[in-house]
Amino acid sequence: MPGTAKGKLMAGLLAGVMATLPAMADESAELIIDGETLITRAPAPDHMEYIDEILSGWLFRSAETQAVQMDDFDNPGMIFVDEGLDMWNEVEGTEGESCASCHGDADSMAGVRTQMPHVNDEGELWAMEDYVNNCRTERMGAEEWGWESSEMLAMTTMISYQSRGMPMNVQIDGEAAEYWEQGREMYYTRYGQLELSCANCHEDNYGNMIRADHLSQGQLNGFPVYRLKWAGLGSIHRRLRGCINDTRAESFRRGSDELTALELYVSSRGNGLAVESPSVRN
Repeated sequence: MPGTAKGKLMAGLLAGVMATLPAMADESAELIIDGETLITRAPAPDHMEYIDEILSGWLFRSAETQAVQMDDFDNPGMIFVDEGLDMWNEVEGTEGESCASCHGDADSMAGVRTQMPHVNDEGELWAMEDYVNNCRTERMGAEEWGWESSEMLAMTTMISYQSRGMPMNVQIDGEAAEYWEQGREMYYTRYGQLELSCANCHEDNYGNMIRADHLSQGQLNGFPVYRLKWAGLGSIHRRLRGCINDTRAESFRRGSDELTALELYVSSRGNGLAVESPSVRN
């Protein structure tokens, strides 16, 4: 593509919309919540060839947005944590069970978010949403929640919050290896009419501006995330679909095997960064 007329046009467009800025909104910023300093930069995992240091998306946000996330009273995502805690103890379905019936207090979920997505007992790669719905249908006798429903977002945010401050540590070897390789291939594949891959933005150009967006490394440790652009909370698969759509390609459905494999690979690029959920982004 680089030598073609289309390639030259794309190179010119990218050069025109991208301008180098400081790599972070505030290079000295520290993410401190309730007196705990969360890890926002760490050595890159061994499997990453082209980046030496991994950086949380929080470092690429304005000082005002950073401040909102550091204050749980201001963070709008905390409303969903409270809703999830209420639902945790709510008996629902034909079996007369709640989440607490099997798992006890919600803090028993500490560490779960750091390992998601994860290969289940049948050898299938599941995102957190898959595990939640499996518990609902198989143990509680309740109906599934929609992937982006308010109930699912509240529950997955609350569960993720129990791991806040713990480092991401998704499995990439053993039974997870084939899914990780699938996700890696997707990450470097050019999609859509613009023929852009995930790596073109989040590996080659992080720290730069593309139109009004300050490109980050695309880390997932803050999800589910409250985006000011959305005026609400969103899942990882919503964000992945949005990126693919931005390339002018037809995306995969939420919960698809493809997006879950991509989620695994992108999550592995953030191994070592602290879980921030619910984070706040532009």
